Amino acid sequence: MTDIMSQKEGYLDFDEYIHQGEPDKREKAGYWQAAIGLQTVDGLKVSNYLQDTARKHIEGEINIDEARELVNQYYITKTAHEANDDDKEEADRVSSNIVKVLSSPTFDFSAGGYQSVHRRVFEGVMKHAGEFRTYDITKKEWVLEGDTVLYLNWEDLRRAVDYELEQERAYNYKGKNRDEMISHLSGFVSGLWQIHAFGEGNTRTTAVFIIQYLRSLGFAVDNDQFAKHSWYFRNALVRANYHNVTKGVDYTLVYLERFFRNLLFGEQWDLRNRYLHIHPTEEWSVQPNLAAPHKHPTSTPQVQNKLNPDNPNTVRLILIIGEKELSVKEMMEGIGLRDRKNVLNLYLNPAISDGYVRLLYPQSPRHPRQKYLLTVKGLTLYEELKKK
Repeated sequence: MTDIMSQKEGYLDFDEYIHQGEPDKREKAGYWQAAIGLQTVDGLKVSNYLQDTARKHIEGEINIDEARELVNQYYITKTAHEANDDDKEEADRVSSNIVKVLSSPTFDFSAGGYQSVHRRVFEGVMKHAGEFRTYDITKKEWVLEGDTVLYLNWEDLRRAVDYELEQERAYNYKGKNRDEMISHLSGFVSGLWQIHAFGEGNTRTTAVFIIQYLRSLGFAVDNDQFAKHSWYFRNALVRANYHNVTKGVDYTLVYLERFFRNLLFGEQWDLRNRYLHIHPTEEWSVQPNLAAPHKHPTSTPQVQNKLNPDNPNTVRLILIIGEKELSVKEMMEGIGLRDRKNVLNLYLNPAISDGYVRLLYPQSPRHPRQKYLLTVKGLTLYEELKKK
């Protein structure tokens, strides 16, 4: 096995776990990957100590509570101070807190639950963790040429959060096509973020809350997108909530929609921040879809849209499961194979890994009544396959 610690910037190589590891290791590596990646929205980087602690947790040497305590003790007992220690401490603590939140099977879709996520994520980091701000804010943004989004006044924060969540709770995703789902979801996330309920940490809190929410809806969330494109995610939220008539700039959800298209359906939009600038250069004026038949001069090599898998076994399994919930035994009967190991290795595990199939009881993989069903991504492909 190759060295898990990547030589590039000393960062932990999560891909080794995510693409080759056991299910438990793959899940924990995904949480750490997203948690560490989200620190870049505030220009923070974790320490080498945090990465080593993450590795121990992924390998099963310690649990998440022990990992968090190790990070806590590391900074309590640390005597030699280095540059950016305060920033690293925040990134380390917040990353381990995020993994703790994402590892929990519970989720409260309410204003109180939203506050709880902020409190749990910034516990031990911010004095007012979990409290709505009591002052108005502005923030200069590079993509807006130094201008700011108009955030909600602090007196109306609770009412606004309650309203956004109530509107989302009333929405029914069933029967909606992919474009309708993405458009609605982007509008909801944009509106919740624009409230900016907290003095600091709004983007990280919103991201964690939305990851939990999407999982509760049955979406298979690609943690890699938050890990590698969290800064794009924040700038897309900025663009979604900014307009300036004198500069010829209007509100636009298109950049945020493209993030969610990659996140949930495996599309291949080039998520680089220069496309989001309100006055981009000609080179960055058209954001390409890297799965499209043409090639943009600044794009990387084309990759196939992951919505359409090359693996015929995955396609077959999707057609067998359809809109049902099936046990492994029922899938074996549908496929016509008697070897359980072959069904798992050749059909089920690849379909789960690629985000087409999910567990009915994801927190209890060995649940006695465990069954499997299609994710939203899987159902979308199923509907397309039925038409052929």
